[in-house]
Amino acid sequence: MVGGLLNATFGNATELIIGIYALRNGMTRVVQLSLLGSILSNMLLVLGCAFFAGGLVFYRKEQVFDKASATVNSGLLLMAVMGLLFPAVLHFTHTEVHYGKSELALSRFSSCIMLVVYAAYLFFQLNTRKDSYVPLTEEASRQGVDPPEDDDEVPEITKFETIVWLSIMTAWISILSEYLVDAIEGASLAWNIPIAFIGVILLPIVGNAAEHASAIMFAMKDKLDISLGVAIGSSTQISMFGIPFCVVVGWIMGEPMDLNFQLFETATLFITVIVVAFFLQEGTSNYFKGLMLILCYMIVAASFFVHEDPSSERGPKT
Repeated sequence: MVGGLLNATFGNATELIIGIYALRNGMTRVVQLSLLGSILSNMLLVLGCAFFAGGLVFYRKEQVFDKASATVNSGLLLMAVMGLLFPAVLHFTHTEVHYGKSELALSRFSSCIMLVVYAAYLFFQLNTRKDSYVPLTEEASRQGVDPPEDDDEVPEITKFETIVWLSIMTAWISILSEYLVDAIEGASLAWNIPIAFIGVILLPIVGNAAEHASAIMFAMKDKLDISLGVAIGSSTQISMFGIPFCVVVGWIMGEPMDLNFQLFETATLFITVIVVAFFLQEGTSNYFKGLMLILCYMIVAASFFVHEDPSSERGPKT
């Protein structure tokens, strides 16, 4: 579980760095779209590819994972949807007590609550349920026999080398992120592609490359709990930490970053969470489930390609 958490955390560093640079340039809508796209990509594309690849390698059996942990993550994702839904409904029903202020105040309050909940979730997972990620094969669980432990893998690099490489890559990503954010609007005009499609589909595919590779690799080794920790854990981290964190950072910077992601985007996230929750409720996976998740992501991508974002983007500061 710690391995999945570390993979998700360092994989999401890209989105957070891009979000901070975009907030500094006043591009709050780009931040919202990229974070939303990261959640959708992890839940549908990354998890789908992991299920599909693992199902092809182990096509004679259904792979199993910890159903209890998946249920907890699904509940957190639904809570994140609730946090995004209320500001959007408040805005579009015009029922704010103070127009233009109540929505932002609610978003900041909800963000603080979501950060507290995510911290409690980490404490619960790392301390209360330490043995929840011990994988059991289907036959062993039926017979009540503990499966044989895998041989310890030999580290390819030392801990110091790992820290050095992470520092170098983080600095390099920070430099590239500034150029990437500045090029988004120009690319949208040059390619005649909506900014919503770039933010929700293209940016997350690049940003989630690390999670994508890790989830597939672990699924092909029949370590599906780690794959779930990477894919669903990453979505949970972005929704319960990344988005509230950007709201708080925008609050500090004086940018009106809120949780109103517009109705179309919020509805897409809600349907995605419901679909994935149904796929996870049995605690098993196969290549057909993976294929369906990938095809669902293709529908989402096509929807954003023909979707015109109604909100006016505030351009970079001059």
